[in-house]
Amino acid sequence: MKKLASASNMIIRVADFGCATGPNTFVNAHKVLEAMKHKHKSQCPNTETNPEFHVFFNDLPSNDFNTLFTSLPQDRNFFACGVPGSFYNRLFPQSSIHFAYSTYALHFLSKSPEVVQELNDPAWNKGRIHYTSASEEVVDAYATQFARDAGNFLDARAVELVPGGMLVIVMQGVPNGMPYSHIINGMLFDCMGSILMELSKEVCYNHIINS
Repeated sequence: MKKLASASNMIIRVADFGCATGPNTFVNAHKVLEAMKHKHKSQCPNTETNPEFHVFFNDLPSNDFNTLFTSLPQDRNFFACGVPGSFYNRLFPQSSIHFAYSTYALHFLSKSPEVVQELNDPAWNKGRIHYTSASEEVVDAYATQFARDAGNFLDARAVELVPGGMLVIVMQGVPNGMPYSHIINGMLFDCMGSILMELSKEVCYNHIINS
């Protein structure tokens, strides 16, 4: 990333993609800004002008931004703004963001693969809410959707970031070769799926009896 002192009008624009509503949102923003201040101080030790920070918090329009901004720190040293919209699309003008980051959000797909809901397709994910213990066709369907979404995310950020800007992504990963049945979260989802299936059967049974 280029020297922070070269930013237009000494305003550094930071974007958090997938901010949600929890307190970790502002903890992450604080750590990012502290690192950038340290970088500016080390590169420009004799300057008397400090950059100002404009932080954009992004999530889907259905996100509870009221709850998010209710917990906005009163002693913050940045200007805050909410940006509703899918981060799989463009959200900012061209070359306007200096630093962008996304923490544990990019694993949420833009939509469920259509083929996993089609009864006659080999990728039909019958009786499951996750891809663990499913067929390879199901795994491939989710992998294809993720590749498409990730490509759209990176393409959008490539346009929005200033030349020399930085993008940081923090998300879960699976070692190559690990069986999907060994994924801890997958085991949890399998259990949840089993419970939900039993509940749905019970609801259907009670509906038939009562009707």
